[in-house]
Parts: sequence; C-alpha cells; structure tokens
Amino acid sequence: MLDARLETVLSLIRAPLHADIGSDHARLPLELVRRGHIERGVIVELNPGPLENARQAVVRAGLGDRLDVRSGDGLAPLAPGEVPSVSLTGLGVLTMRGILERGAARQVRPDTLVVQPNDNPAPLREWALGAGYHLRAERLVSGYWTYPVLRFERADGPDPAYDGLPPDAARRYGPLLLREGSALLRRQVWADVTRLAPLAAPGRPATLELAITHSALAWLDAHPGPDG
Repeated sequence: MLDARLETVLSLIRAPLHADIGSDHARLPLELVRRGHIERGVIVELNPGPLENARQAVVRAGLGDRLDVRSGDGLAPLAPGEVPSVSLTGLGVLTMRGILERGAARQVRPDTLVVQPNDNPAPLREWALGAGYHLRAERLVSGYWTYPVLRFERADGPDPAYDGLPPDAARRYGPLLLREGSALLRRQVWADVTRLAPLAAPGRPATLELAITHSALAWLDAHPGPDG
C-alpha cells in the first residue's frame, strides 16, 4: 500500500527497466512490478539498514528474478546506458541534484527521470534546463508537506514548458503547475507571501523571493485555472 505521494510517483513511471534510488523498504519498485508499470527494476541503497530492508522485502515478495538490489551511492551502481528510467524520492533537492550531476559526469543520463524532492524543486528545474531534459509532467500532492512530483525526459532544444511564463516564477513554482493554477498551488503561493512579507527589506534575499512570489500570483490571477 502506497501513500498519496508514492502513488503519484508511480503514476508517472512506465518503462521496461527502471531504477529506484534510495528505495528503503522497496515499496515503490515492488508496486511498479506488481501493477505492470515496469518489467524489471533495480533498487539502489547506500546505507546497510535500508539495503537489507530492500533485500528482505524483495525476497518476501518472491520477485528476486525481477528486482535487482544493489549497494551504492546514487547512480554509481548503474552503467552508462543501462537503465532508461530512474526515480528519486524523499530526498532533499540539493542531494538529488548532486546525484544527477555525479551520474551525468559518468555518462549515466537516463532517458526519463521522476523526482519527488522534500523541498522546493527549483534547483532541479534549473539543472534540467541546462542538462538536456524537458519537463513533461508536474504534480502537487498533499501530505505532511505539499510534495512536488516531476517527470523529466531527455530532449533537444529549449524546453517549451516555459514559453510565455515569467521565468523566475516558473522555475520556483513550476511552469506546468502555473498553467494548471490549482487551488493547492495558490495556497502554497499565498503561504510564501505570508512567510516572506515580514522579512522583506531592501537588500535582503527575501525581497527578491517576494517579488517572484508576486509575479506568480499575477500570472495566476490573469490566467485562472479550473479551480480559480
């Protein structure tokens, strides 16, 4: 049984071979196989405890012939061109970006990436813009936090998802999410206004952040989505 966060991640994954990085109890890859979203999978864990959890879960499920559990850091256990689809969930955004950058340095550049960071995904969107990935899907999921889930695919040229949008606001809140204009996104933007307004003063970083937030609000007000 997956929570809403991982159900959303699962919904964006379909591939013959998929690697889940930092899988812990292997809930996501087990369900990906059971529901036919993938044929085979690779589970990567760095720490001994989660690594053993994943191995035991795969054995209990009787899926050892379809799920390969590997020890290692990020994408390091994957060979260049080996796995076309990768997911990273439940990690900090800078940790995720570091994993992807180190993988790219070794020529491990999956065709598809599905990521669910635990904080603002703007650094991942910025990385993708310079790394040859286009944003194909974005979701917001309510839970302990508001969780962003993003799907990137390798593609040439500028990412059309950002066309016509205020650039800073699109990187901060997501171009596809801004176009959708959901009530959940609006609540997130207003929460940022409430948090940043008391901190804003000339020369402070919060002043620039608040300007980006107001830019997002202006877009949402001018382009109300189905909930707006």
